[in-house]
Amino acid sequence: MSRVFNFSPGPSMLSEAVLKKAAEQMLDFEGSGQSVMEMSHRSPVFEKIITGAESLLRELMGIPDNYKVLFLQGGAYTQFAMAPLNLLPEGGEADYIETGVWAAKAADEAEKYGTVNRPASSKDKNYSYIPSPLPKPRGGAAYYHITTNNTIVGTRYTNLPETGKVPLVADMSSNIMSEPMDISRFGLIYAGAQKNLGPAGVTIVIVREDLLGRHRPLTPAMLRYDIHAENKSLYNTPPCYGIYIIKLVLEDIKSRGGLPAIYEINKEKANILYDFLDRSRLFKATAEKKDRSLMNIPCTLPTEELTGAFLKEAGEQGFVNLKGHRLVGGLRASIYNAMPPEGVKKLVALMEDFEARNAEKGA
Repeated sequence: MSRVFNFSPGPSMLSEAVLKKAAEQMLDFEGSGQSVMEMSHRSPVFEKIITGAESLLRELMGIPDNYKVLFLQGGAYTQFAMAPLNLLPEGGEADYIETGVWAAKAADEAEKYGTVNRPASSKDKNYSYIPSPLPKPRGGAAYYHITTNNTIVGTRYTNLPETGKVPLVADMSSNIMSEPMDISRFGLIYAGAQKNLGPAGVTIVIVREDLLGRHRPLTPAMLRYDIHAENKSLYNTPPCYGIYIIKLVLEDIKSRGGLPAIYEINKEKANILYDFLDRSRLFKATAEKKDRSLMNIPCTLPTEELTGAFLKEAGEQGFVNLKGHRLVGGLRASIYNAMPPEGVKKLVALMEDFEARNAEKGA
């Protein structure tokens, strides 16, 4: 069977170049006589892999020297607790901008550890927009939390909030490495790798050094940023194979021209799909234009019957994981870095054909 076009919101597709390289090295990584899956995380061979992955991430993202890069486990969900445990003092407060389900979950989790202010929310319109203008941090806030891309509803921050001396904390799970960003604007970034960077099981954390060592006394060792930083992500056995795949993904991104080139391709892909949605009488985009995501594009059809019919046709033709989240319904095309423009063009062709055959049902 030929490979499908996988529009999953995560875990997402990986490029064929990365998968082929991993397949070639499965039994013997660079003459070591062993697979990365079975080698010691304390070995010189793996040390070369993890340091290489960090070096590439720093280079491609422009991460300043005064930031630590960590490869952790537990996904963004664990970071929902880890961030306040490390940054929110006893009796302290933090600001959370609520722009989607995951932003709300992050705020809910942080409420276990202190006062959470939600100075802005887009819940009133089913999270279909980013609040503007964004409020400044409240006095005394330990940090200011945003979710830079909202996977379910298809919105993204096109402008970052001005937070002054208050550290800006960002869940960047679904748009990390999709476009250039000024890392110095952030105090802490965390991101599950399973969208743009690799397989599920690795979480990237980028934390400014002056924020280390602020954890609460009872914070478990495994949830302390400073311990992982001191041990170079090797405090315990890390997700070794996932880190190896991340290194391959980063090598692939570098070979394609780095983030500036990837960003141009991502804009091209998104524009192809949004241009169709904006002229379609059957398929309707749900996010407000000014805040549209480049990674996740939801849309709806007039009826559940039409939605089901399209999903059936799409699946039969090799377009998978297009069903929208229950909060929005309809369809959702997640077009992360590894999705080639060809996949988006063919999806639009299918949508155009479906619309031509069902135009009267959209009236």
